[in-house]
Amino acid sequence: MTQTALIGQSPDELKASLIAAGVPEKAAPMRVRQLWNWIYVHGANDFASMTNLAKDVRALLAGKFTLARPEVVTEQVSNDGTRKWLLRTGKGIEFETVYIPEPDRGTLCVSSQVGCTLNCRFCHTGTQKLVRNLNPAEIVGQLMIARDALSDWPSTGENRRVTNVVMMGMGEPLYNFDNVKAALGIVTEGDGLALSKRRVTLSTAGVVPMIPRAGAEIGSSLAISLHAVRDDIRDVIVPINKKYPIKELLDACRSYPGVSNARRITFEYVMLKGVNDSLPEARELVKLIKGIPAKINLIPFNPWPGAPYECSDWDQIEKFAEIVNRAGYASPVRTPRGRDIMAACGQLKSESIKLKTKDRMAELESAALQRMPS
Repeated sequence: MTQTALIGQSPDELKASLIAAGVPEKAAPMRVRQLWNWIYVHGANDFASMTNLAKDVRALLAGKFTLARPEVVTEQVSNDGTRKWLLRTGKGIEFETVYIPEPDRGTLCVSSQVGCTLNCRFCHTGTQKLVRNLNPAEIVGQLMIARDALSDWPSTGENRRVTNVVMMGMGEPLYNFDNVKAALGIVTEGDGLALSKRRVTLSTAGVVPMIPRAGAEIGSSLAISLHAVRDDIRDVIVPINKKYPIKELLDACRSYPGVSNARRITFEYVMLKGVNDSLPEARELVKLIKGIPAKINLIPFNPWPGAPYECSDWDQIEKFAEIVNRAGYASPVRTPRGRDIMAACGQLKSESIKLKTKDRMAELESAALQRMPS
């Protein structure tokens, strides 16, 4: 008998599942609260541990449902403490998630798709064709896997090891909007996985029509994969720019709901030697983002087999950063983490079956836009 996965269900979905399984309707709201607490606060991975439920209720749940996380195919630990998990939820459905420990925080980089449609030239994930979107259980499951491995339960405890989530793994989150929204709703639920929306960052390469909706309905922090200050360069390295050029993207950023000096937009800028790293481009970057509460993450390019680019020289990165800093913008140079296990920014790629899809990017965008309110 196939068991239904409870991880990733909203409270309303969980209630409906319980009633369908035979839980009396009057008792269902209480059971939802109990299960929610066990699953997301305590990280329970079996029903037997749910000691405030009667034995017959636990037996019913164990027969009908599962609390299984994604399968951990491999776990790698970098010399710098970064961890990378390759996860699997079915044949050909593999994706990666990365934990980056720092003295003042622990950041989990979460994937939203298996593969990607965007074909950004500097990104290893972009060389893997899209297999499919990840569902809420698969997205939430990445955080639960990390907390299991790090002994990071309960989710509401002090000194948590996973303090931040960034939707910067495999895929474009705004092409999987509904599933990402549902998953982040669980991640930021105070009685659930309990991360503040301020500690959740959604990164997009620039799906401009979906950015206002992300601000209104998800409400997380926003990061933009900018990487160039001229359309002719960005057209090449971030091809979605051909559809949504830099001006349109920055206009959407200026009107992003909730943006302020206390809640700045992060612009990600990968440093590519001889491509986008000149000092005039640093000055143009400052002009472009004028008026947007922002910080700029300068990312040394992380190489991968067959990559068409090289990382900018370190002294050039420092000169670029100095110009941005002098203009009043924080511009930390992101220290490469996990390079030795291919876990650094732009290096994620699974070995999932690559499906042949015709114009898959247009199909995803069309589906997303059709769900937008008129």
